[in-house]
Amino acid sequence: MPTPPFASKIPKTLTKHGHRRSDPYFWLNDRTHPKVIDYLKKENAYTNAMLKPTDKLQKDLFKEMVARVKKDDASVPYKLDGYYHYTRFIKGKDYPLHCRKKGSLKAKEEIILDVNKIAKGKSFCDVGSLNISPRHDYLAYGVDFVSRRQYTVVFKDLKTGTLLKDELKNTTSSVVWAADNKTVFYTLKDPQTLRPHKIMKHRLGTPQSMDELVYEETDDTFRTFVYKTKSKSFIFIGSVATVSKEFRFIPAHQPDATFKLFQKRRRNLEYSVDHANDQFYILTNHQAKNFRLMRTSLEKTDLKNWKSVIPHRPQVRLEGEEFFKRHWVIQQRVNGLVQLKVMDMATKQSHVIQFDEPTYSAWISMNPEFNTTTLRFGYESLTTPLSTFDYSMTSHRKTLKKRQAVLGKFNANDYEAKRMWATASDGVKVPISLVYKKSFTSINRPTLLYGYGSYGITVDPYFSAARLSLLDRGFVFAIAHIRGGEDLGRTWYEDGKLKKKQNTFSDFIACAEHLIQKKITTPQKLCAMGGSAGGLLMGAVINQRPDLFKAVIAAVPFVDVVTTMLDDSIPLTTGEYDEWGNPNKHADYQTMLAYSPYDNVKKQAYPHLLVTTGLHDSQVQYWEPAKWVAKLRTHKTDDNVLLLHTNLKTGHGGASGRFEPYKEVAMEYAFLLDRITK
Repeated sequence: MPTPPFASKIPKTLTKHGHRRSDPYFWLNDRTHPKVIDYLKKENAYTNAMLKPTDKLQKDLFKEMVARVKKDDASVPYKLDGYYHYTRFIKGKDYPLHCRKKGSLKAKEEIILDVNKIAKGKSFCDVGSLNISPRHDYLAYGVDFVSRRQYTVVFKDLKTGTLLKDELKNTTSSVVWAADNKTVFYTLKDPQTLRPHKIMKHRLGTPQSMDELVYEETDDTFRTFVYKTKSKSFIFIGSVATVSKEFRFIPAHQPDATFKLFQKRRRNLEYSVDHANDQFYILTNHQAKNFRLMRTSLEKTDLKNWKSVIPHRPQVRLEGEEFFKRHWVIQQRVNGLVQLKVMDMATKQSHVIQFDEPTYSAWISMNPEFNTTTLRFGYESLTTPLSTFDYSMTSHRKTLKKRQAVLGKFNANDYEAKRMWATASDGVKVPISLVYKKSFTSINRPTLLYGYGSYGITVDPYFSAARLSLLDRGFVFAIAHIRGGEDLGRTWYEDGKLKKKQNTFSDFIACAEHLIQKKITTPQKLCAMGGSAGGLLMGAVINQRPDLFKAVIAAVPFVDVVTTMLDDSIPLTTGEYDEWGNPNKHADYQTMLAYSPYDNVKKQAYPHLLVTTGLHDSQVQYWEPAKWVAKLRTHKTDDNVLLLHTNLKTGHGGASGRFEPYKEVAMEYAFLLDRITK
């Protein structure tokens, strides 16, 4: 058997609030040091050696996944100002072509951007937001070749096909065009913390050094961004923190105007703004935990002038809205499932679009046109591939425009999805979505339980063609809709953060126990997976209940919680005090220390464990999982496999391109399939 590498121990004591912590692997916090890179490479070599027996399985899995993908696929076109825009892939290429046709879908195709040409010769390539100028003659887009999410925006003349000399470095990738067709607003990032903190104004033909600062967010717990309303009438600057938001605006045809404050920030006041029919519409939590819709005039925008449009409903989480000339569409969540509610502005009548499956995901899709009675929405489930529908808001008829092609022998009727409810340690009912292939018994099957549970992010039941490779081998796949997300409303989120963070972990444990009690699986066949904050979930859960799981995958895991949140030079730290707590405060320090995976590694048996990270990760620094694995090696009392895989070329999102990410998925699935038989 290959010998696992053991990281050197260099004494390091961290002291806060009179409490001392030993961190002998602190030295790994230097991605430029040769010894750090050497250690990561040794871990990679060990992982490759341990997974060597699965090489054929990995290749088979990869071939299966790629074989299900339609190579010459295209998206459903959407109409914008007389142009039909769509994205398509061509066989043998890994990146998309962004195209348009003028006036009719029968018109000649114009390729406005071929990402394959941009990515040529690059080990990583991410093209961010594409933003077309008001006269449709210029295209602005951001490019990141490092995977640090620091984009350089470039401009393309769509008439000549040439690039302009203008370049905007260190941005979030998106720009907003003013109505004059030559002025853009964009967001700069702090070069060290990567916090979006400045809004700049740029005019075509001038160097970035001459750009004008129009807004700077000086509160390091906030980040800023800029957008244009659907009506194209106003440009808004937003400043957002976890529990507070603030906006300012100008008319889009007056790029040199001074931005006017919409409503001054208040702690625990969240709101967002759109414009339609000479009114501003505000989605807000003002006296409404689950949010409500309000409106105000264009002249009087402060809170005292807001009037209720859709009142607060304790059992309904209002998530978003889309305005049309004759209709409103509301996206809301009831009992954990999304509803799309259509309202006729003239008759005041409303109805909810009906979906038949017991567990699914639905959302308002791309709807740039205002004067239309057609709503475009997306839909998928654990058994139904990604689908795009056009819906007549007058006749109430759904038209399927496209369903993701799954090549091969896939038949949705071969699979079954269910919804179950586990009981948490405090008596709260926690929903679980699961899917399996009908030809296998659902009793005591190998099972992969997935979870996230942070930031109010809801993991809706989604389709994965790659996942079929697990289901077809007898696996059950389940999603634990745990507290920390907003699956069951705003309270569901608030009950899974800060001092109540332990609920996230106990909910996941309860879901695992429920699957075992219902004989869906056994501890010898139950696997778990989570990424980023979901990786924190994995780390906390296996510290607390390692006996429940056979194998665990922790992807880009946030596991060194206390040390990271004490370092305000690291990206994301200051903006997340209201999510995790501020360990500079003694009470928050104690709360976080109680569950931080790295700080709570103990002498005990752990499940088989695969940990993945990216050297250039800007969201969760690579050294967190590296330190965690190093500490686990010296503490775990079992003979189970412990693997660390560091992608030395990528960051938080993994590999770029259409097919390369499947290699990472194949590695993960092969690890699970191999370990479940040991």
